[in-house]
Amino acid sequence: MPAERPTSTPPSLRERRRAAAVREILDAAEEHIALNGPAALSLRAVARSLGMTVQALYHYFPNRDALVTALIAKAYDDLADALQVTADAVDGPPSPARLLVVAGAYRDWGITHPERFQLLYGTPLRYYAAPVEGPTTRAVRRMGAIFQRELFGGFTAAQLAAADVPPLSASFREHLALLPANAQGDLPSAAASLFFGAWGHLHGLVVLEVFGHTGFLGEHQAEVFASSVRMMAEDIHRRIPAA
Repeated sequence: MPAERPTSTPPSLRERRRAAAVREILDAAEEHIALNGPAALSLRAVARSLGMTVQALYHYFPNRDALVTALIAKAYDDLADALQVTADAVDGPPSPARLLVVAGAYRDWGITHPERFQLLYGTPLRYYAAPVEGPTTRAVRRMGAIFQRELFGGFTAAQLAAADVPPLSASFREHLALLPANAQGDLPSAAASLFFGAWGHLHGLVVLEVFGHTGFLGEHQAEVFASSVRMMAEDIHRRIPAA
């Protein structure tokens, strides 16, 4: 007789109740941030909105940093989910056109969730430090992997290594070699340089818009973003030699 496959043990009633409570707390904290901004996040205010005491909330999040870490990781995961859904819906191999669509999803998420975007990329919360190699790091790397696939998918490692970029210092190359594979450390140094430049370009445009610095462009902000990202992607692809 064939061996029976092991089955995972379903979560207990206590575990399900705890998971539901954590989701409710995170939802309340996100609502609090939307109304008051990330800097005003308060465990006491979140607990009050749920009819809990702060002491009861401590059973789920022992301090403010634990709650902030969960909120940041969730925001990155929600953003990455939006990017992945968009990427999955676009036909064809990676190209500047595909990258533009995924970048547009990034912009849309930031505009739709400005307070959560500010939590991720605004002024760092005072006294908060994300845990090293913790859930926030894993979540942001997941998002970066999506952009890396859209920017460099279809190119070989040899092509990426031969990309036309200004000379890189030996110390920078050594630093890149120390990065984890899921933090762009698997890219040749030339491609990594292009990736970080592209990320700064794309992200900077969204930051300017979300924080209200390009409002003078009015309804043309989307057009400026699309044109700039397309030109950037096309320039990067021209720097990578043909197979």
